[in-house]
Amino acid sequence: MTYPNRFEGRTALVTGGASGIGLAVAARLRAEGATVALWDLNAAALEAAKAESGAADARALDIADAAAVEAGMRETLAALGGRLDVLVCSAGITGPNTPLRDYPVDAWQRVIDVNLNGLFYCNRAAVPAMEAGGYGRIVNVASIAGKEGNPNASAYSASKAGVIGLTKSLGKELAKSEIRVNCVTPAAVRTAIFDQMTQAHIDFMLSKIPIGRFGAIDEVTSLICFLASEEASFSTGAVFDVSGGRATY
Repeated sequence: MTYPNRFEGRTALVTGGASGIGLAVAARLRAEGATVALWDLNAAALEAAKAESGAADARALDIADAAAVEAGMRETLAALGGRLDVLVCSAGITGPNTPLRDYPVDAWQRVIDVNLNGLFYCNRAAVPAMEAGGYGRIVNVASIAGKEGNPNASAYSASKAGVIGLTKSLGKELAKSEIRVNCVTPAAVRTAIFDQMTQAHIDFMLSKIPIGRFGAIDEVTSLICFLASEEASFSTGAVFDVSGGRATY
């Protein structure tokens, strides 16, 4: 498929870039002209993703480690020529599918650390670089679970609701600048993250989608790349649904 060169001369960082939506976004950004860097916890998958996507740089790090994010941002900026135009935060985990009364405390903390705190660290590290360049696009990947709450997924739902709130807040903070901050709220998309879920939970998620199927990676990628482009100039602090009709607001 031929894409427009919307990102010619732009630089981009994608977290969770070794697989799934993150990898697809990285490949699409590169196909449209961007110089791309990848972050992911899975070092082995990261090398393969770098080759597949054509990324210029790839770093294995845990976004739940604030110091690692700060150091990683310095190194990534150097690899990208000192400028960051686009940040796509796609890294995330589901945690166990367990009733809240039985939810392990350490599992709760890990989900919040990765999905919410880690995203905060990445947004926080990216803003100064974008301010220095006078331009930026931040796209945070939340979830329909952050809007509606999925049973037996309290940590995941709470973390993604937090991502929505953070996005709205940061978008307003930066509204007078040329930096736009938005998030997307996909319903279930069949990626490797399904391996972290029970079949019963997967069946529940499908039952809630009026279109009657899971989303395709390319459907989410297209929306993210629009929001990461200069075309998304009048939207900030907004939540964009891609849930097959599931969203109620």
